[in-house]
Amino acid sequence: YHCYNCLHLQNIMIKMELFIEIAAILMAIVGVLGCFLPILPGPPINWAALLILYFWGPEEITTRFMVIWLVITIFVTILDYFVPAYFTKVTGGSREAARGSLVGTMVGLFFFPPFGIIIGAFLGAMAAEMFFNRRNAETSFKSALGSFLGFIFGTFFKLMASFIMLYYTIKFIV
Repeated sequence: YHCYNCLHLQNIMIKMELFIEIAAILMAIVGVLGCFLPILPGPPINWAALLILYFWGPEEITTRFMVIWLVITIFVTILDYFVPAYFTKVTGGSREAARGSLVGTMVGLFFFPPFGIIIGAFLGAMAAEMFFNRRNAETSFKSALGSFLGFIFGTFFKLMASFIMLYYTIKFIV
């Protein structure tokens, strides 16, 4: 009777560990997708996957590692808000161009994935400049290019951080 209880408890622990590992990997994958989908905060989701493993996964994850990745996550998340605005401002664009870029990204994502994200960001910024600020095509193109480049740089930094955290998530499990 006693051995049966031990085996039953061990079986439950194995199932729980497997559930945690699958949940962490799925979260890390969603985190990478969140780098492209404005609705999902990519790097914070990746960090949450690592946090799950920190509390319920292998013991090799250190507090120092978690703090470093928290700082990186906060940095790239904040950077993602400022880089597009900076690039848009440098090229003479407006807030409307930055917002248009975001709307264009979402529209492009749903109608023409994956390239629609890039094309949509550019066209959304240009259309917003022309429609809301009544600027000519040349000026709108320049500010749209700035908004687009800002989007690309922000996404690049988020992707780098998210892919590295996905790597660590898998590494800690395997």
